[in-house]
Amino acid sequence: MTEPAMTSETEAEAAARAELEERARRLFAGPVTFLKSAPALKFLPDPEVPEIAFSGRSNVGKSSLLNALTGRTSIARTSVTPGRTQELNFFDVGEPVQIRLVDMPGYGFAKAPPSVTEQWRRLVRDFLRGRVVLKRTLLLIDARHGIKPVDEDMMKMLDEAAVGYRVVLTKADKIKASELAATIAATEAAARKRTAAFPRIHVTSSELKLGIAELRAAVLEDAAI
Repeated sequence: MTEPAMTSETEAEAAARAELEERARRLFAGPVTFLKSAPALKFLPDPEVPEIAFSGRSNVGKSSLLNALTGRTSIARTSVTPGRTQELNFFDVGEPVQIRLVDMPGYGFAKAPPSVTEQWRRLVRDFLRGRVVLKRTLLLIDARHGIKPVDEDMMKMLDEAAVGYRVVLTKADKIKASELAATIAATEAAARKRTAAFPRIHVTSSELKLGIAELRAAVLEDAAI
């Protein structure tokens, strides 16, 4: 008699995942407030709660994803001029605060002066290496373009800082299904070569709320709360 085929997820695992997603939904449906901007490490808030950082190229949709995760429309401001975020922006989630979300400066904006680019790079590198409460970084990649050389530079920085990160494809609704599948496969292959990257790729659309519940749950899991 042959053994029954195993499903990819047991009922218990599905129930646990659903419970985690619901806990995450409730948390992000509660108070989410802007705390402060930090242009240098000396302005960082006290390391009191777990932090999850968001990184990505300018115009990758970072602000839109933060708004979608928190169920708001303007918790993170979107700018018509990519690359204007030059500081670390902190958002408190929960009351009392359970986690902090950190919006890191966008990178790869061609019009930024070299001196400004180097200042961003130094700030981000030092933050990644020295922030003890930083539990995970979400590295956002535009699904329409895939991983670019500037993204590879960021992945190298994260690897060197030994900061575990999840790769999140944004704007998945903007390309055809066949193109998206190819991008996912290429991104997974690239992530497997990186020491600090999670092998699983998150696919999202802020407009359609695709993958948002799963990403919220991942944030909660990474923060271990």
